[in-house]
Amino acid sequence: MKILYIGGTGNISISSVELALEQGIEVFLLNRGKSIIKNPPGAISLIADINNPKQVKSDLKGHTFDVVVNWIAFKPEDVQRDYELFKDIIKQYIFISSASAYQKPPLFPVITESTPLFNPYWDYSRDKIACEELCNKLYREKGFPVTIVRPSHTYRTVIPAAIGSWTDFTVIDRIRKGKPIVLHGDGTSLWTLTHSDDFARGFNGLLGHQQAIGHSFHITSDESLTWNQIYEAMGEAAGVEPKIVYLTSETICKMGDKHGMNWMWGNLLGDKSYSVIFDNTKIKTFVPEFKATILFKKGIKKTIDWFDEDPTRKFISEENNHFLDVLVKFSLKN
Repeated sequence: MKILYIGGTGNISISSVELALEQGIEVFLLNRGKSIIKNPPGAISLIADINNPKQVKSDLKGHTFDVVVNWIAFKPEDVQRDYELFKDIIKQYIFISSASAYQKPPLFPVITESTPLFNPYWDYSRDKIACEELCNKLYREKGFPVTIVRPSHTYRTVIPAAIGSWTDFTVIDRIRKGKPIVLHGDGTSLWTLTHSDDFARGFNGLLGHQQAIGHSFHITSDESLTWNQIYEAMGEAAGVEPKIVYLTSETICKMGDKHGMNWMWGNLLGDKSYSVIFDNTKIKTFVPEFKATILFKKGIKKTIDWFDEDPTRKFISEENNHFLDVLVKFSLKN
């Protein structure tokens, strides 16, 4: 099997690429070569910008692929560009959507692939929904062989905090220094975090899967934890018990508006504020060997160890630090 990954060196995608190489798949990576995660040995590198279709078409001249996976398509025009580029040279196109596209607030806590797609809080999610709608239209009207995958909160080389960290090390740094961190609500809502290596086992089972054409899937762990438990596990992995301050999601979002972080509405009310439980029956039906085995307590330790291995990875965001300080100060006054 011959696969082209557009991107392929990100937090989620790198695990799929590494597993594909282990599986003996011929892997091509098309990216700009600027990620801190380098192309793994064995992958064929194509240094190009997908937003330059002429260059990409020239670089891919003479190639056909069993699968093209685009990890960095965010708007319908990206999907339309991919259709024009790949419609005649592939057997399957996998669009990476987002589980944040599911109904917010959820009217039923168990999420399946048939849960409505609706998110009035987050433009990122609405753009992903629009991409999915175009994918389905191209499948129905043009026979474009689309499969849609909706990752949820997936981590490996990021800190999956609710507020204050993602690619940066800010929250873990604060925990280690004894500085307060912030959680929304009272920390008792349920959430699911998935290690990228687990995600890859389900995802790679869809590569070249002829019955997956026209279908949508989410791929997550079956472990549901409260946010309090998530932060307790982060503290244990960091070696220090965290000091947690609680504020309502709306308060955090309104404070975000005042400090240039208006995307917090999407981050919380558009995603992490609600208890959700993912039903993974569908991916397990199509990929019977899929099972998530990395519990968060173990996975976050691997992630923090990865940051600790190289101090240059431990970027501290002054913006996130300042915002957390503002929230903590507000909570003390109120």
